[in-house]
Amino acid sequence: MSFSWLEDNPDSRYMRMALAEAEAAARDGEVPVGVIIVHPDLGIIARAHNQKESLRDATAHAEMLAIGQASEALGAWRLESTTLYSTLEPCAMCAGAILQARVPRVLYGARDLKAGAVDSVVRLWHPGLFNHDVAWEAGLLGEECGEILSQFFRERRGR
Repeated sequence: MSFSWLEDNPDSRYMRMALAEAEAAARDGEVPVGVIIVHPDLGIIARAHNQKESLRDATAHAEMLAIGQASEALGAWRLESTTLYSTLEPCAMCAGAILQARVPRVLYGARDLKAGAVDSVVRLWHPGLFNHDVAWEAGLLGEECGEILSQFFRERRGR
């Protein structure tokens, strides 16, 4: 069975780029989470992966780093009209930063059953809670996004 339609879908292409960022994180010994932020007119304005270990910074999650890059690229903290692609459901810190940055649309791959703040543990983006709502979709390339995390932790436990 062929899924060529999936490769033609821009959302899938961007999530594959986020997966490449997650792979880079894994190679660096970081939890493999990758993020891409896309602007409709400018294209990709940010790409990042987790760097908590290498930067020795608890806030160096892929989403946080990408939001900083995107803000710099646009010269503004409001990331209106952008779409953020993450391989993992954002945690509370990242979900809050996404709200603060006014990102209107987020797609994520794997659910985070321990720390997910969109739909799994906390529902921080429940419509009407804040002055900005985030439209989100879960599960885009979810199996692949989940597998890279599972493989990373299997290998770490095997040491």
